Amino acid sequence: MIGILNRIKKFGLLEILVFLSAFYVVSMLIWTASTRSAVEEKANTVKSNHKIIVDLINSEINQCDQGDKNSTTKWGDQCNGAWSSDKVVKYINLNMKLINPYSSTNEIIKLAQDPRLQAEGKAGQSTEMGVVFLSFKKFMSDPGSEWVIGTCVKSPCVAAGNNELTSVYR
Repeated sequence: MIGILNRIKKFGLLEILVFLSAFYVVSMLIWTASTRSAVEEKANTVKSNHKIIVDLINSEINQCDQGDKNSTTKWGDQCNGAWSSDKVVKYINLNMKLINPYSSTNEIIKLAQDPRLQAEGKAGQSTEMGVVFLSFKKFMSDPGSEWVIGTCVKSPCVAAGNNELTSVYR
């Protein structure tokens, strides 16, 4: 017992710092390994939400191209006219039962001036993880008109593979 006390008394500041650093590294590795599956599950849910929204818009584009040009989309815009991003956002938030695993609010999709910035969190921009961002501008009926759809899947959003960006063309 006396031998152990002598060893503890001889522990200097450097030894204590090395011991605490090693303890911190090991505890962080254990914590990361134990929470990895939950993080991956949330990321997969967000990717699925993004894909569902992109598929909805693409299916409406295809139906309008193949069907009657005077018909309307699910959100009420004329196929042969400009589409309002506001109506798309309202339709999805009210009618589709998608869940954001990072937030308890009902909004799964929001408008953004530049969805790329929102999805990647560039230039000091903060972003909301799990929210799908749609271009704010109208989706014109002209061929080549583009909407950008983006979302941050997990933090840090700017890292490769942590965001989803899709362009939809008419």
